[in-house]
Amino acid sequence: MRKFETGILKAAMLAAILAASAQGASAQTVIKFAHVDPPDWTISKKGAASQVFKDIVEAESGGKITVELYPAGQLGGEKDLIAQAQAGAIQMTMVSGVFGSFCKEASILDTPYLFSSAAVAWKVVDGPFGEKLAKKCLAETKLRTLAFGETGFRNFTNNTREIKSPADVQGLKLRVQEIPLYVEMVKGLGGVPTPIAFPELPGALKTGVVDGQENPVSVILSNKFYEIQKYLTLDQHVYGTDFILVNESFFEGLSASDRALLQRAAIVAGNVGRAIQQFNSAAGVAELQKKGMAVYKPTEEELKKFKDAAQPPVVSYLKTQVDAAWLDELQAAVADAERAVTAN
Repeated sequence: MRKFETGILKAAMLAAILAASAQGASAQTVIKFAHVDPPDWTISKKGAASQVFKDIVEAESGGKITVELYPAGQLGGEKDLIAQAQAGAIQMTMVSGVFGSFCKEASILDTPYLFSSAAVAWKVVDGPFGEKLAKKCLAETKLRTLAFGETGFRNFTNNTREIKSPADVQGLKLRVQEIPLYVEMVKGLGGVPTPIAFPELPGALKTGVVDGQENPVSVILSNKFYEIQKYLTLDQHVYGTDFILVNESFFEGLSASDRALLQRAAIVAGNVGRAIQQFNSAAGVAELQKKGMAVYKPTEEELKKFKDAAQPPVVSYLKTQVDAAWLDELQAAVADAERAVTAN
């Protein structure tokens, strides 16, 4: 009888252990975080940001939260990743300008010649305007913007002539992203916008389908465009913002402490991505010159000519997409940030 009772007691204890173990397993949270950049943090702002996010979250959660990274477009392009995050197939993603296709108000950050420096852009997106934009996009997409990162300033390259003014853009066939805003910008400058998917760009440049393209310095360097493009103009026509996004239903299902951890880690991750991008851009210009590219930096007077040509058609287009009040608020936020950055 005693043996029987002892057996029952052991069985009960084993059941309790298994139940506790199962409860612990169910408490494990997995975050699938996907992006399109390479995983190498030394050349990839999204790669660096996502790795830092993973390290912080896993360490500070004591292993309760695991972050699985899917870099280099393993799960698709940025539009695919946004759709997957909305559906809950993945929990997080980090994307740039294409987010404007899902939340039109986000596209106004790509207004050409809007930001004079990254410092100004950071103040705008990290301040009240960025907070309001994040809330609007949350309502539109059910994706929460945990923090902002940086794709960097975009610049023109071509293999025909040096670009010092809009007159030099006249007639040039320039590859742009498949986004209407970029088409309007190049039209305003007098060029011939040619939307081409990025994987097809090197071939289009080599065969002369297009004369040039526009991208951040780090992208120009890492993709070896210096081998097929002679001229680089540092006009910084568009500042690319990265959005670190999380599925809202997933986020709300977390404890308050875990939500705070994700928010905190994302802010650090976004700033790390910015730092990597700034470093690579600064070092990249000198490296591109060593590779043989002719690099030109327009003067303030020349940049004004670019702005006066490119901005009006883009703003007109944006007013057909969003309430004009958003554009006014953005311009006011930029003006405030300019004063703050240049204040003595």
